[in-house]
Amino acid sequence: MKVFFIVWLGRFLSLLGSRLTGFALSVWVYQNSESVTLFSLTALSTTLPAVLISPIAGLLVDRWDRRWIMIISQIVASLRTLAIFFLLISHHLALWQICLANVAASTFTSLQFPAFLSASTLLVPKQYLTQAMSITQIGVSANGIIAPMMAGALLVTIQMHGVLLVDFATFIVGICTLLAVKFPQVAPAATEKLKQGSFLQEMGYGWQYVKARPGLLGLLVFYAFRNFLLGLVSVLTVPLVLSIASSDVLGRILAISGVGMLMGSLVLAKRGVPKHHYIITMFGFNALAAVAMITVGLRSSIPLVTLSGFLLFFCVPFINIPNQVIFQRKVPAHIQGRVFALRRAFATMALPLGYVVSGPLADRVFEPLMLPNGFLAGSIGTLIGVGPGRGIGLMFIITGCLTLFVTLAAYQYPRLRHLEIELPDAIPDDR
Repeated sequence: MKVFFIVWLGRFLSLLGSRLTGFALSVWVYQNSESVTLFSLTALSTTLPAVLISPIAGLLVDRWDRRWIMIISQIVASLRTLAIFFLLISHHLALWQICLANVAASTFTSLQFPAFLSASTLLVPKQYLTQAMSITQIGVSANGIIAPMMAGALLVTIQMHGVLLVDFATFIVGICTLLAVKFPQVAPAATEKLKQGSFLQEMGYGWQYVKARPGLLGLLVFYAFRNFLLGLVSVLTVPLVLSIASSDVLGRILAISGVGMLMGSLVLAKRGVPKHHYIITMFGFNALAAVAMITVGLRSSIPLVTLSGFLLFFCVPFINIPNQVIFQRKVPAHIQGRVFALRRAFATMALPLGYVVSGPLADRVFEPLMLPNGFLAGSIGTLIGVGPGRGIGLMFIITGCLTLFVTLAAYQYPRLRHLEIELPDAIPDDR
């Protein structure tokens, strides 16, 4: 657990720096383009590479030293930040360069993510996995609070180039923490057994393992659908808020949403999840998150958006952590790299699809429909209002309703509903 906390601290700081840069770049891109479609391209450039590289990433994680994979990933991400910094101060920074830098960083992050999760299974006793993943989520949540407020203040004081230098410094700290520790190794016999097939066969083993277990496959498909719907609206949050408020208000709303995620993580870390209640917890809070999506779009109201964002992010730990812990318990350690990479591929494949669809839908369909003279102004517009941002609000409402439908439909599948009982744990109770 000591090694886990050291690694967690390094990841926390490097994630903080990345979020500072992410916030600053999102404001810069949208204010310089004023296009939801172009803004969504930057989000797409951070997720699409993860889909393409994940099958290979999982195999490499299972074959290579997981600590060095994380170190190399951090180094590449820091070089991406430096590249953007030099382009900015030379006044040559453009959207395509940001996208290209994001592609490079995202490619190596696709290695880091399954490496950290599979290493956590080795570092943390089985009975504490839920708490460990909750602590990981607490770090993400705390960053969600700190980063927007810090970024808003730093953009005013040290400007965007200063934010990039802070990000670079956090990467250096993250790399040093990884160099200071060692990870337990997977049993050699289990690893060598999987090296008997061809490279393609090894890459496909994660898929074969999940496909042979209908409950895990159902969980994977549900997570993908959920992320697609989340991707539809997540990229629209910045344009929605900036249509009615300033970037400073946007930072406060994102910070308060981060408080919601932090509180959810703390509650989950303290109380845990009762045995055989992971699936019902995930479904219940996903339904509650859908209600929060709907309320985001009801009015052009900063208090309502803030409250709904708080509720939505409060639910996130209760959705993500049970999902992750089920996979950690049900999948043997020596193939977790492949299975976790597959899980990430399904999740991240759904997100860019949402990004690709949401930008054009907002710019060309829903926003024109909800203008004062738009087709829906005299009907739906009388209920949720008309003008800039109201088309995006309508997209939030529709997506929330679809999320409720997907949740109810998934719960009807018995293999998924009874997954925790029907599929035995792959990790012994003394781990």
